Amino acid sequence: MAEMKNPYDVLGVPKNASEKDIKSAFRRLAKKYHPDQRPDDPKAKERFAEISQAYEILGEEKMRRAFDRGEIDAAGNPRFHGFEAGAHGDPFGSFRQGAGGPGRTHFEFRTTGFDGDPLSGADIFSELFGQTFSGAGGRTRRAGRPEGLGDIHATLDVSVEEIAKAEKVTALFPDGRRLAVKLPRFVEDGQTIRLKGQGAETPFGDRGDAFVKLRLRPHPQYRVEGRDLHIDLPVSLRDAVLGAKVAVETPTGKLAVSVPPWSSSDRALRLKGRGLPVKDGGNGDLYAHVRIMLPPEGDPELEALFRKAEAS
Repeated sequence: MAEMKNPYDVLGVPKNASEKDIKSAFRRLAKKYHPDQRPDDPKAKERFAEISQAYEILGEEKMRRAFDRGEIDAAGNPRFHGFEAGAHGDPFGSFRQGAGGPGRTHFEFRTTGFDGDPLSGADIFSELFGQTFSGAGGRTRRAGRPEGLGDIHATLDVSVEEIAKAEKVTALFPDGRRLAVKLPRFVEDGQTIRLKGQGAETPFGDRGDAFVKLRLRPHPQYRVEGRDLHIDLPVSLRDAVLGAKVAVETPTGKLAVSVPPWSSSDRALRLKGRGLPVKDGGNGDLYAHVRIMLPPEGDPELEALFRKAEAS
């Protein structure tokens, strides 16, 4: 593997460059050689990696001092030759003072922002390129967040009425959060809605996305067939014979429908546009199926009429 270049040479700054000059050089070069900015340059990715590695060394004070003293190389790895022995003859004594205590080599790899505050790798690219940039594979993602990180999922049962009226519903996620979801005009059973930036927090300082899978809840009255609805319509024998106006329940409220005289059971009365919303506009239909119902308490007059007809 090729030896890493001197970070001062990579950033094009002298060894006595100030912190501000180093940050400025990194910012300028990172913008210039980011693969998104030079999609036709096959060497842009390699150059960008060199620039990032150089700033890992020179952008953090402790790392820079260790490099200047020859304790680490341009890749940030400890050098095993050319050291003067530290205390008790230990050639690594000069940098065994990390959080691990004696006997453990410890380096802090931190990146500082252009205002001097510590920044994560994702933060610095967010500062340079805004809220979106693409990784080595070229796929665009927010602030460097790997795809799927921080995403949460929930399943939500919705009613016919909620779909018909595109109502606002509440989804409960595994982390205990509740999110209000405004249903789109067209909803299908099994459809998934994405709520961008409403997922869990990630180490990259942003949130993943929330995905809500919608399931159509079985209804005690309506039978769903595509975008059409079917409902049973109880009708008395008198109204079935003579005809009448009867109230029908629809997902958006009651509606009076005319039952024609001599309507038999299972006659379907079509209510145009009273079904579920259709993807390309409009609505399906609602079909009210006549169900002739005899009075539960009986009807002496009706019974006498039929007995008389039977006897004649």
